[in-house]
Amino acid sequence: MRMEITIQAERPDSSDALALIGELEAELEPLYPPESQHGYSVEQLIAAGVAFFVVRVNGEAAGCGGIQFYPDYGELKRMYVRPAFRGMGLAGRLINHLISFAAERQCRLLRLETGILQDAAIRCYEKAGFYRIGPFGPYTDDPLSLFYERPIGAQA
Repeated sequence: MRMEITIQAERPDSSDALALIGELEAELEPLYPPESQHGYSVEQLIAAGVAFFVVRVNGEAAGCGGIQFYPDYGELKRMYVRPAFRGMGLAGRLINHLISFAAERQCRLLRLETGILQDAAIRCYEKAGFYRIGPFGPYTDDPLSLFYERPIGAQA
């Protein structure tokens, strides 16, 4: 059976995006104390103007992720792939889509924060060329957080 994979811009308050973000929250909530949960709420995603995308397999919402642009970099936000769709390379495809989206907007550096227990995500980010850095922007040193960046474009 042929798989049709699409990645489209979508509002974070669409029904599919709300469901995906809710599942992400439910997965992270028991793993990290509130002070180590740095993910934006749907309202914060909208207020910050985060470019948000949903990846679908045969029309079914399978994952999401976004990018917030700052003057000097873009930050990946709310990256998630539903468990039933993991292992299919969707996270890597979504990361590559976000890299291209950022490059088209002359963004030359991407950064992200993730939790130390997100082994699959960490492997995916490192496979995509992200490397460890210290805290950036509003983040402070948190033993449960890891910080990454990846140059894009001519600097990559």
